[in-house]
Amino acid sequence: MAALWNQPDVQVAVWALLKVGIILNGMLILVSYMIFAERKIAGHMQARTGPNRVGWFGFMQPWADVLKLFFKEEFIPAEANRVIFHIAPMLAVIPALVTFAVVPFGPGPALVGADVNVGLLVFLAMSSLGVYAITLGGWASNNKYALLGGLRSSAQMISYELAMGLSTIGVLMLAGSLSLVDIVHAQSKVAHVFGLPIPGWYVLYQPVAFVIFMITALAETNRAPFDLPEAEGELVAGFHTEYSSMKFGLFFLGEFMNVISISCIAVTLFLGGWNGPGPASLGLLWFALKLALLLFFFIWIRWTYPRLRYDQLMNLGWKVLLPLALANIVLTAIAIQWVSGAAG
Repeated sequence: MAALWNQPDVQVAVWALLKVGIILNGMLILVSYMIFAERKIAGHMQARTGPNRVGWFGFMQPWADVLKLFFKEEFIPAEANRVIFHIAPMLAVIPALVTFAVVPFGPGPALVGADVNVGLLVFLAMSSLGVYAITLGGWASNNKYALLGGLRSSAQMISYELAMGLSTIGVLMLAGSLSLVDIVHAQSKVAHVFGLPIPGWYVLYQPVAFVIFMITALAETNRAPFDLPEAEGELVAGFHTEYSSMKFGLFFLGEFMNVISISCIAVTLFLGGWNGPGPASLGLLWFALKLALLLFFFIWIRWTYPRLRYDQLMNLGWKVLLPLALANIVLTAIAIQWVSGAAG
């Protein structure tokens, strides 16, 4: 047994499985308590208390919700495509989980699932798979309201994916790498302006790209004011109208897990990742604080702004965000060329 453990390949495999287990369980707990936080924050915004009955200040409410979903009756429409009906909820969760494998939560290999040289492309590829879950779920349900929700989602997510991908180009041009770890390291430099230390976070150099990324993130995760695929006033509940029990729970889990994963990427690309004042050992803490700030932003926006009309949503994506993202790329290229020319 000792001889087997001493083999480098075995140690790498065990360490990888350990990381997968920690990320999986950690994200499930984080998603549960993000849902709880959203309900509490929404309650305060609406002058009510939110969940406060189960456990101390309601902190056991997520566990009660999970138990309730487990024991609810599962209903499948008679004319549904049963194979796709079962697969769609899994497609909502698995891509979001895969994204966490390339997120650098802190310095050192222990806090990075996999440092691949195309980490950003992995994120963009996984985020684009989310549209399949919603579209297939709506189509397989054999329900006109679910189908309309799925069609809305496919148009919305494809439209906003383009602007999101283009908003990251400026960061890639500044960092010179697709590796998320390299992008964080590139933001570790500190400049001194008038004697004041200014961090090298790309949100200071790419503010337009950051705004575009956050708006498209709201649309990609189907969060209000971009929650047209659900639109309960028009489509009952949209793409998940016919889903119940844990299949509905998986769609719910996938939405919040996508919010967390896309917030992790925003922290990595624009807010310096784990970089912050103090020693490197505080890197995970700084990452968690920045992530909490962005998650609060998602909740705050949801309970502040009303839902857009569908034509407004499409106009914003194609006529405003896409041209802005292209203009930002051109201006970034000109600025980099001018700075390199001045330095040379």
